Amino acid sequence: MSALLQLIWLASPALPIGGFSYSEGLESAIEHGLVRDEASAAEWLSQQLALTQTRGDLALAARALPAWREGDLPALKVLNDWVLQTRETAEMRLQTEQMGRSLLDWLRNHHTASSEQIAQCQALGQPTYPLVMALALAGSGAALADGLLAYAFGWAENMVGAAIKSVPLGQSAGQRMLARLAAEIPAAVAQAMALAERDQRQAFSPMLAILSARHETQYSRLFRS
Repeated sequence: MSALLQLIWLASPALPIGGFSYSEGLESAIEHGLVRDEASAAEWLSQQLALTQTRGDLALAARALPAWREGDLPALKVLNDWVLQTRETAEMRLQTEQMGRSLLDWLRNHHTASSEQIAQCQALGQPTYPLVMALALAGSGAALADGLLAYAFGWAENMVGAAIKSVPLGQSAGQRMLARLAAEIPAAVAQAMALAERDQRQAFSPMLAILSARHETQYSRLFRS
């Protein structure tokens, strides 16, 4: 299979890893009136791309993908531990652990990672989603930037889908929001790659952590986060 087709497959919301069941704090932001329409939802997701994905998970994946290709297991262990240590709520940690397990099962079932790589991933302790996705992208043969573009676009599609369901919004509004995120993703990927080179990734989004914690006891919920 071509590298492009593998990236499209991995970026698809249809990938059976449970991404559709998480809103990453968006549902709580709606509950508290911070997101209420298309404009505020688009701005919320744009800020989330810049402040959490670019500085955190994308920057981490930009380091983990070449580490998988180089077989640098000590570096991968450090990166995986960083993800676990910086998930500030039970919901956030549940998401990265569950999606990591599900993606690892998918890789095993579809023989897109070697048995040795599967074992190495399991040896990390609790494989997290960014680390397992980096393994999947490493096996695609795609260039680093292209792999990160697929990673970011998959995140964007899931989050726009969450906004459509929970704000709620129409499909046309969702497409406009996705178009905005798609226009911002290339710069986000370039920044993430630069942060990875300097080992300057960050996990500082206190309002998102507060909203995530509040979501755990929210009266009515569609999503697991």
